[in-house]
Amino acid sequence: MTLDSYRNQAKVYIDPVVRVAIRLGLTPNVLTIAAFIASAAAGLFFAFRMEVLAIFSVAVNAFFDALDGAVARELKIQSLRGDFLDHAVDRYADIFIITGIFAGGLVIWPIGVFALTGVLMSSYLGTQAQAVGVGRYYGGVLGRADRLVLIILVGIVSIVLPAGIFGLTLYTLLLLCFGIFGHITALQRFAYVWANVK
Repeated sequence: MTLDSYRNQAKVYIDPVVRVAIRLGLTPNVLTIAAFIASAAAGLFFAFRMEVLAIFSVAVNAFFDALDGAVARELKIQSLRGDFLDHAVDRYADIFIITGIFAGGLVIWPIGVFALTGVLMSSYLGTQAQAVGVGRYYGGVLGRADRLVLIILVGIVSIVLPAGIFGLTLYTLLLLCFGIFGHITALQRFAYVWANVK
């Protein structure tokens, strides 16, 4: 079960922010682009080992990423174009953030690539379910919301405990989890779609 499954429960907390965003005239696409800029900043900050700014930027990305769809639903202006933009930006955000982590030497590159492939494949299969008529599927053990929360938590703890555990940095353990559970999630989503597609 992923945090994406709890969107309805989170609605009570995000609705007041949505109303403020609407009063400020912020459109869903503007919020999506803001999320894109924040993720690019996070990747650059990680690459230059400015972890505090990187973690803050990841949090900003997560905030705007949660807000854009909520504003679109509230205004009843959801569209295929907006959905397409959101998914494209999310994939670039994943690439920026994870690549920044291993480009900055926080993790060796093979583990970074392993994590990136797991993340991209799990995300791809979630949206591919919709493309083949099954409907968007967020099942599996690790979704995008989970990853963003874990990056923020690990980033904060790493500032306090930079040595890591058993000789491995917390970022290394995190990206290993992203790779392992990302591919498990991809397999779970593949199995679900395969069983339900006609």
